[in-house]
Amino acid sequence: MSSVSASAENLSTDAQSCDGGSMCLELALEGERLCKAGDCRAGVAFFQAAIQAGTDDLRTLSAIYSQLGNAYFYLGDYSNAMQYHKHDLTLARTMNDKLGEAKASGNLGNTLKVMGKFNEAIQCCKSHLAISRALGDRLSEGRALYNLGNVYHAQGKQLGRVGQNDPGHFPQEVRDCLMQAVAYYEENLELMRSLGDRQAMGRACGNLGNTCYLLGDFARAIRYHTERLRIAQEVRDRAAERRANSNLGNSHIFLGQFENAAEHYKRTLALAEELGDAAVEAQACYSLGNTYTLLREYRTAEEYHARHLSAARKLQDRVGEGRACWSLGNAHAALGNHEKALYYAKEHYNISEQLGDVHGMATAQMNIGDLCKVLGLPADALPAPPADAPAAPRTPFNALRVRRQSMEQLSLIQITPDAKKKEGEEIQDREMVRSESEEGENPTEMFMKLVERCQSSRMDEQRATLDKENRPRSKLQRSASSGNKNPPTDSMLEMLNMISDLQSDRMDSQRAELRPIKVSPKETKATSLPGLRPLQTTCTRPEDDFLDMIARVQGSTRIDDQRSELPTQTAELQVSRNPPAEDFFNNLMRAQSGRMEDQRASIPLKETSQNKGTNPKIGK
Repeated sequence: MSSVSASAENLSTDAQSCDGGSMCLELALEGERLCKAGDCRAGVAFFQAAIQAGTDDLRTLSAIYSQLGNAYFYLGDYSNAMQYHKHDLTLARTMNDKLGEAKASGNLGNTLKVMGKFNEAIQCCKSHLAISRALGDRLSEGRALYNLGNVYHAQGKQLGRVGQNDPGHFPQEVRDCLMQAVAYYEENLELMRSLGDRQAMGRACGNLGNTCYLLGDFARAIRYHTERLRIAQEVRDRAAERRANSNLGNSHIFLGQFENAAEHYKRTLALAEELGDAAVEAQACYSLGNTYTLLREYRTAEEYHARHLSAARKLQDRVGEGRACWSLGNAHAALGNHEKALYYAKEHYNISEQLGDVHGMATAQMNIGDLCKVLGLPADALPAPPADAPAAPRTPFNALRVRRQSMEQLSLIQITPDAKKKEGEEIQDREMVRSESEEGENPTEMFMKLVERCQSSRMDEQRATLDKENRPRSKLQRSASSGNKNPPTDSMLEMLNMISDLQSDRMDSQRAELRPIKVSPKETKATSLPGLRPLQTTCTRPEDDFLDMIARVQGSTRIDDQRSELPTQTAELQVSRNPPAEDFFNNLMRAQSGRMEDQRASIPLKETSQNKGTNPKIGK
């Protein structure tokens, strides 16, 4: 987050002398300091104040956008993060800053990935990769490759959540995404090896191990996780070392190497205690309990499951508490402690009922039934099974199956639950609106009402009102009487009044709105960005800008739609023989005659007769 400082050094003297620019820079630097200190919420407030102050230095503004997007990303506000990374990308393209465009594309791709918009994220990351390769920036290229692997990895995991599939048994669509992730991760790993970046190599190895684990290639996963563990120990990254041990334990379980798995889980537990991570500590105890159950060391398994239950209760993790009760019931049943096993089975049933876990209720009910038969208790004391409860599988590896389902339902850390809830509510609202529109009135009535609502105000604006007594003086009449040369006759004034009354409302309703001057797309995007003050420009011919503005505002199909046809040649000859004043009004009547016929109102008889006496053409 040092880009603001770098931009500050490059500010011009004029920009620094401006009060607004100096204030913007000072606020941005304070926001940067707060974000580095870990107070991103306060940093966001200072960055927003810097944008309000405004600046005309594009590089400073680009740095503010980038850091503001990163701060929002850290706070979990991904919509605002996406918005400011888009602003940063737009500004980089405006400045033709290719390196800035690559970085902004990468940041935007990461944000879109977290939001679940994988196709858009892939396009941004590929753009990042292409620009980096064109610039010959190998570090940026490595980041782009890593980001692409992350996007495909996340997409594969999301698609794999549909249904209950163990590693190595996912549909082909999921496997394709995971294979793409492996390809980009391996390319990133080779690039980082050539650059000698050990930490980046460790990250690539860890992700490669996780992806190979999902693909069911456990031996390859162990190889990558082992390298990840070695690098973590080399750089003394205790958190990465803990993750590598946990992943190695999972991979050894699926290969049936339970002793090796137990050793890695014990190392995971020790590191979690050292780091003070209570959630990971509880998870490690659960994994150790299951591993010793598979090793048929039930006494040791019972000890670890009891530690897991205590940790889950401290964390107020009801899902983990239910799993611990189920596991403790199985361990005590294997040890012959059927009374304790029945107690924990009933606890498992109650917790599953509170959580609405139908599968857990069915499993607990089955265990309670078996234990009641062993203890000779009446069957009517059993809790009633749920109506739609699926049959619990009775297999030797049922513990692994439930373990996998429980781990997938672990909700100790949630990513933007409010955003996902809001998205779900919006989808539900759209479905409700759709169903209401489909069950409403018949299509004809709905169409007519729609036309009436859309066109009613326009029709009212075009109605003609002919008032004999209190007729206001029209705009055309005022303009016609303002000239000193060739004053119009009475008949001309009568016709101008009629045209003004009939057409004034319609002309006002069709008047074009004066819009701001449109410039090139890059300049338009840049000047519309928040915090960017318009540059002062000097124009030697302001009248040219005014005429260009009129041409841009009016240069549309609206004028062409209202354009009247030119009169014929014979009519032109006839007009040329008339006086200049009558020439204008004859042209006007020929152009508007068809329109006036559609909107003609009834004229009082007295006024009509006078008009016929003075000017016979108007009555025709």
